[in-house]
Amino acid sequence: MAMPRSGAPARARLREAALELYGEQGFDATTTAEIAARAGVTERTYFRHFVDKREVLFDGERELIDTMTAAIASAPAGLPPLALVLRAYGAAVPLFVAGRPVAERRARIIETSPALRERAHAKSATLTEALTGALGTRGIPEPTARLAARAGAAVFEHGSGAWDGVTAADLTALITQAADELGRLATELP
Repeated sequence: MAMPRSGAPARARLREAALELYGEQGFDATTTAEIAARAGVTERTYFRHFVDKREVLFDGERELIDTMTAAIASAPAGLPPLALVLRAYGAAVPLFVAGRPVAERRARIIETSPALRERAHAKSATLTEALTGALGTRGIPEPTARLAARAGAAVFEHGSGAWDGVTAADLTALITQAADELGRLATELP
């Protein structure tokens, strides 16, 4: 079967080939040439889509950031910073649901490599920066915006950790429960 040489189908095939090869032989032992060959494209085509062999695992970051920052930008006036960040995570729930099968496979691969764990951490920091910036455009001071972005990430991580990966409604409910738990923790402070 001929493979399209550019666009979203090629990116998807490259991502799938990388996931397969990283799972079979490990991240360190896999080359971009092998990924390209498995995907049915040239290595040059690979590098048109991804800057290195780590980046193929993090495809979709731009869409996530755009979705989340747009949710903050379009929110009604007067919402507190953490509510804005949680609104952004809520807007991204469909992306998390659609990406769950890949995310689970990717997480197993990331855990096997310090270089991938470092890249995942950098990607999380990029999201925090984007959310902090989006809050800043609404007039929220940087330290408060950063705290809200990090707290929102913690709420999402806590809620999604209990998610079975099935429905958006379940994930949304778990995020809400985690936010409620954070609120209760705040009222327990001395």
